[in-house]
Amino acid sequence: MMRPALVLAGIIAAGPAIAQDLAMDTTKTDLATLQPGTYRLDQAHSSLIFAVDHIGISIFRASFDSFTATLEMDPADPGTAKLSATIDVASLDIPTPEPEGFRAMLTTAPWFDLTNHPEIILVSTAIRLTGEKAAEVEAVLTINGTSAPITMSVTALGGWVGNQYDPNARIGFHAEGRFSRSAVGFDVGLPPPGTTMGVADEVSFSVDAEFTGPPWEG
Repeated sequence: MMRPALVLAGIIAAGPAIAQDLAMDTTKTDLATLQPGTYRLDQAHSSLIFAVDHIGISIFRASFDSFTATLEMDPADPGTAKLSATIDVASLDIPTPEPEGFRAMLTTAPWFDLTNHPEIILVSTAIRLTGEKAAEVEAVLTINGTSAPITMSVTALGGWVGNQYDPNARIGFHAEGRFSRSAVGFDVGLPPPGTTMGVADEVSFSVDAEFTGPPWEG
């Protein structure tokens, strides 16, 4: 299989002829025409960012650079899809200047317990369609061995069935959600009641993900 970066480079290098040949506006693809089957995350074109309020005066953002996901999907019946994802805690990325020892603290209990729980797990339990390309996904999130239900809003951005330059189905999504970190036992540093002096309970997150699926039959 061609590497995704090489596929993209080839398409760009080939210029207008290929763009015209592929009808490159993938946002207009009828996603129901994609083949049913297993779709796996293209890590090179995906990101996961989370954010939390810090003492009521700023929003702290960080990301995980390594995560995998599998989507069992029939695009003609998206409400039956099943999603599972695994996040590598060791890939925690703090993009701002890091105080000495800060990342090491965050990857040690009672924060992210990298030693005993090196993965964060998410498994979908239900999908409710809210629009032509939108859905609410209910899932169970497990952090440090403690699980709780969460909900996220997901939008399908576009895709294709495959072609001679990228011979597998491809589909992309944007997802957003919020959850209570104390609900998964992650209650260290919460502000005392009636104050903002700490790290807020609510965590917001956003995911942009491309998946590759069954081979093109053209």
